[in-house]
Amino acid sequence: MRVPVLDLLRQYATLHDDIDAAMRRVLATGRFILGTEVEALEREIAERCRVAHGVGVASGTDALLLSLQALDIGRDDRVIVPAFTFFATAGVVHRLGATPVFADIERSSFNVDPEHVDHLLETLPGPPPRVILPVHLFGQTADLASLAPIAEQHGALLVEDAAQALGAACRGRPAGSIGKLGCFSFYPTKNLGAYGDGGMLVTDDADVADRVRQLRMHGARPKYVHHEVGMNSRLDELQAAILRVKLGHLDAWIAARQQRAATYDARLSGLHGIACPQRRKGFTHVFHQYTVRVLDGHRDRVRDGLAARGIGSMVYYPLPLHLQPCFAHLGYRQGQLPESERACREVLSLPLFPELREDEQTQVVDAVREAVSAGEAGRSPRDT
Repeated sequence: MRVPVLDLLRQYATLHDDIDAAMRRVLATGRFILGTEVEALEREIAERCRVAHGVGVASGTDALLLSLQALDIGRDDRVIVPAFTFFATAGVVHRLGATPVFADIERSSFNVDPEHVDHLLETLPGPPPRVILPVHLFGQTADLASLAPIAEQHGALLVEDAAQALGAACRGRPAGSIGKLGCFSFYPTKNLGAYGDGGMLVTDDADVADRVRQLRMHGARPKYVHHEVGMNSRLDELQAAILRVKLGHLDAWIAARQQRAATYDARLSGLHGIACPQRRKGFTHVFHQYTVRVLDGHRDRVRDGLAARGIGSMVYYPLPLHLQPCFAHLGYRQGQLPESERACREVLSLPLFPELREDEQTQVVDAVREAVSAGEAGRSPRDT
């Protein structure tokens, strides 16, 4: 690709001495699971989120799963989740025997619509959902200022899926700090990414944090004495050491992402058929992705046009959760959550990472403009 959607090797090229030294430091200790590096990273992430406790686990998915398990979510419980997001958010609900209740999203932000959540809580028959699980999609938090009072009014707990939003904020409060728990992913492509899987949950609740620490070790305390059935989900020392090196650069990387997003805004705004991502006033967007809408049914044509010019792009996500085959038994129908379905037809994420060069952004913008123009003329972008 002339312009990749993401290039992790450029980041490593600027950090390899510090990362190699951190890895050698761990190797010299002979301790590789839940050691001093993990403990230090847990403190540092918790401090950044302005909460009391951080608990490192094996992945962002496990952070969600263990958070719900620590809240005793299980069979016969229901959890409200957005229909437009990565599968893990609903998958962990199902794995615990609970039922995901899908909510539609706001057209402007791609995040769950508080009004629809409130409607569900007011109108759903049977026992009310015990948890609202908003996702801070693409790096901007859901409208927690509206969701928090809705959750409190209906006696539901708020758990934040902040996998894509470390460093984001809602009216000055960090992502992960407003709900009962906040869950992060350190998958390599994230703004703060490991060199393998990793995750963390944060909370001010000491009892919940302590239970998660037990659950991540098969429910054992002390070793070999199992009070409940947990799982093996531990952040390893090598990944924690790498993440601690990277954490010191996160603010600069976020600023670079925001600057490149502003460049896209300036050069794509007003282009017919393209809708740039919107920022909510008072919220800090960290741009895990720069995701536009391609209108009028031309998304796939534009994507093909970019690929023909060596420009990477991604569709996050092509099928909403309520229409996934594995959830067919829940009885959702096409057209039931229209904004989520519309987003799946229109979204396209453009190359965005801190090391993206100005000339590369120019190539992306020019390719988008050419692809849109070719579509309007009724020609395939491959033919231009």
